[in-house]
Amino acid sequence: MSSPDNSRSAETIEPAFRPAVDAHTHLFPERLTAAIRRSLSDETDWEFSHPVTRSAIEAVLRSAGVAASVALPYAHEAGLARELNAWLCDQADSSDLLIPFATVHPDDEDVAAVVRDAFEAGARGLKIHCPVQECRPADSRLEPALEVVAEYDRPITYHGGTAPMFEDNPYVGVDAFTELVHSYPNLRVCCAHMGTYEVEAFLELARDHASVYLDTTFAMSTSAEETMGFDPSSIADETVVELSESIMYGSDFPNIPYPYRNERAGLLARDLPRETMRDVFYRTAIDYLGLESEPDLGDGTETAGGV
Repeated sequence: MSSPDNSRSAETIEPAFRPAVDAHTHLFPERLTAAIRRSLSDETDWEFSHPVTRSAIEAVLRSAGVAASVALPYAHEAGLARELNAWLCDQADSSDLLIPFATVHPDDEDVAAVVRDAFEAGARGLKIHCPVQECRPADSRLEPALEVVAEYDRPITYHGGTAPMFEDNPYVGVDAFTELVHSYPNLRVCCAHMGTYEVEAFLELARDHASVYLDTTFAMSTSAEETMGFDPSSIADETVVELSESIMYGSDFPNIPYPYRNERAGLLARDLPRETMRDVFYRTAIDYLGLESEPDLGDGTETAGGV
């Protein structure tokens, strides 16, 4: 896939991005990454070419101007979360870019202990992939884990929308997410992918609840129509400005079937105020993560071609 043709120059666009927090990336052991990509390819016509090792992933992110990347794990079956959480936290110990989240499977033994141990090891929040893990956001099996999240005042990112192939899935959708928000009004919760395909309903939920966040992953990409059948222009600039404290940039990198630049190019090409750009690309994620100090971008911010 070719990079988008935008009217603004790279020199104008890229400084508005840096420094950025990418609130939705992935880092798995290489065999698990391969399995995830095979599963996605079986469901779609997507092909993946981005790197899978931490150092190579971070080289792409850093060269684009990313100051911090939130790595979101998920366990597709019971008994895997502890090991995956420990592995990811170990990876973060060797990185000045990576912010690890934890995961838990609803059928894990002692879900509260799984999450608590991960937080004590350095995980910043929790990730639940509702359709893969076959649970609604407020599933009663997860209640002890959600209580730990509240105790530690940490955020939870959910795949809670119906995109890209879950429109008939009983575990996702705005109704299920609204149940979560009403049951746990003090939790900071994010629905990934702007809640596609029920974007308007999720935007309304964010308007009504300061604890609800959305990330732009896939949905605001210049490849969104091609990959998901969703038109990002259906979300007006005025909406992004209005909800800039609830919307944060994410990419799904490296598990995207197009150049990394496509995730940010459409947003950068919009005629958005500078303050809105800073919210979407940086400040909203800092608020969502509950960070007391902001990450340092450090060196190596030169933009590399094709990233």
